[in-house]
This record gives sequence, structure tokens and C-alpha cells, in this order.
Amino acid sequence: MDKSYLTNMLLLIGLVLIQVLVCNHIMLFDVAMAFVFIYVIIRLPMNLSTNWLLTWGFISGFLVDLFSDTPGVNSMACTVLAMVKKPMLYAYIPKDDRTKDIIPSLSTLGFSIYGKYLFSMTLVYCILTFSLEYFNFADVKEIVIMSATSAVFTFLLLLSVDSLIVTRREKRL
Repeated sequence: MDKSYLTNMLLLIGLVLIQVLVCNHIMLFDVAMAFVFIYVIIRLPMNLSTNWLLTWGFISGFLVDLFSDTPGVNSMACTVLAMVKKPMLYAYIPKDDRTKDIIPSLSTLGFSIYGKYLFSMTLVYCILTFSLEYFNFADVKEIVIMSATSAVFTFLLLLSVDSLIVTRREKRL
């Protein structure tokens, strides 16, 4: 087994435990919730095949669903998040800088590109999660408020997590 897969698996297990044991029980001002486990999907290397990317997305969402009493909500949102990962990142990277062996992080992309990418990914995830959870468009105002505040809260947490993780192999664009 490749060392990067093992590292990603350990990171996934750790973040799922943090999500289930801590973050699921914290609701900031009754409108913002943190989703730290999506960092694994956001950080997966760009050269990972689509099948593996979707598998990682589904498994991470399924593990959170299993312990959070949200049947299928996180699985669906994480699978969609895995599907939009590459197009979302490539929307912010200039065409001449697109390399297949990049691992999206603050140290490889810089704050400008990584910040836009990270916020877009967290916003997509939060909109999907709250739309699926409420499953009622009569509460559009509440869905928008919770999605926006949770996206900002998650963005700030993931940005701080990413700034703590430093690897020597990453090359900056």
C-alpha cells in the first residue's frame, strides 16, 4: 500500500472522529456548524483517479452518516464534493500552471488560489448538506443563513488546520 494512501486514511479516521465526537455537538450561535472531515476530500492529490476520489468521498460521508444519524446526507454531499473537486480547482488555476501531481494546500497554491478553492468547496458542501437535511424549500432563508455561516466557520477551521500541516515534499506553483 502506498504511503500517501495510508496517511490519508489515518487523516480521514482522525477527522471523522473529531467530527463525530466534537464538531457535531457544537452549533455556533445556533446557525454555524463545522465540517472538518471534508478536509480529506479537499486535500486529496489531483492525480488521484476519479473512481478513487469518489470512493474516498463516499466513504468519508458514510462514516459520518453512520455515527451522526443523518442517513445519506453526508454521503451524497461528499460524493458530489468529490465530483466537483477537479473542476473547482482548475477554475482558479491558470491553464499553464495546471499540473496533475499537485496536492491542494496553502503551501502549494498560495493564499489567493487556495482560499478561493477552499471557500468554494466548503460552500458547495454546506449548501448540499443543509438542502438535503431540510429537504424543504419553504425554509430557504434558514438554509441560506446556515449554509453561509457554516461555510465561513468551516473555511476558517480548515484554513487553520491546513496551516498546521506542513510537508516537505509539496512544491509551490
